[in-house]
Amino acid sequence: MGAFGHYLTSHLDTLRQEFWYLFVGGLANGFIYGMVAIGYTLVYGVLRLINFAHSEVFMTGGFASYFVLRAVIGTSSPSGFMSVVDVLIGLLAGGLFGALAATLLERTAYRPLRRRNAPALAYLISAIGASYFAFNLAGKEFGRYNMAMPQPFMNHIVFRVFGAPVQMYYLIILASGLTMLIVLDRLIAKTSLGRSIRAVAQDAETASLMGVNIDRTIAVTFILGGALGGVGGFLYGLGSGVAYTMGFVPALKAFTAAVLGGIGNLRGAVLGGLILGVVEQLSVAFVQAAYIDTVAFGILVLVLLFRPTGILGERLGRSA
Repeated sequence: MGAFGHYLTSHLDTLRQEFWYLFVGGLANGFIYGMVAIGYTLVYGVLRLINFAHSEVFMTGGFASYFVLRAVIGTSSPSGFMSVVDVLIGLLAGGLFGALAATLLERTAYRPLRRRNAPALAYLISAIGASYFAFNLAGKEFGRYNMAMPQPFMNHIVFRVFGAPVQMYYLIILASGLTMLIVLDRLIAKTSLGRSIRAVAQDAETASLMGVNIDRTIAVTFILGGALGGVGGFLYGLGSGVAYTMGFVPALKAFTAAVLGGIGNLRGAVLGGLILGVVEQLSVAFVQAAYIDTVAFGILVLVLLFRPTGILGERLGRSA
């Protein structure tokens, strides 16, 4: 057996031993990627444009929940019922301020250009400019260092799956992610608002002729995506802290997840996030931790090469 054979055997054995530990962590990351990816896929569905400032919406949710929890918790150590309340406060703060940031972004960087029938390149430059402005503003106002999120709960091991510990942090991500994703899926599928969003995504011009308020529908789409992105920022900050740079890599991975699942498809965004989270965690058995990010972006390149529409990709209609 050659050197490569020894390498492969050794790392496959590592993967076998640590599979469930890596799998559980990958699912947790995947739910966060999925929530952020929905912001990309919602906006793309109605505008056929990528919101390159979504990383700063994610960051806004993280910082908002940080400051709110710092004011609420202070130096105390919540437990029991108060832990539940504080987690809900963090989720609400992240979602609310994420939605506000997305609304501001839509009103300043997208709506004026849309009313002037600007070319797609103008939207791209406007979104990148907004992202750069928010990025540097956060660095100037909040400092250019990482801050630990006030912890609203004790992160202990709740149970084990085939020997792999499942921490309270993972359960909070799972419960929050599943709840929000199921509610959004039902909202899009069963309500009049959801029908408006699907109509604009399918054919904006015809939807307008049928009486759909295009501006309101697009604004609500940004709000929904921003709320999920802000909650994702809070959940990410619980484990990794908050910083003005916190949105860059997770948002790029979420974009990869959206493309992997089929951008424009909500369930595809969630599926892509889960697959990406698990695959990049399992890759730890084969590559050094410093190269994990390259796995995610390698997946993006492969998807674009071999299946550009993604796993659940759909044929898209005309943009707003």
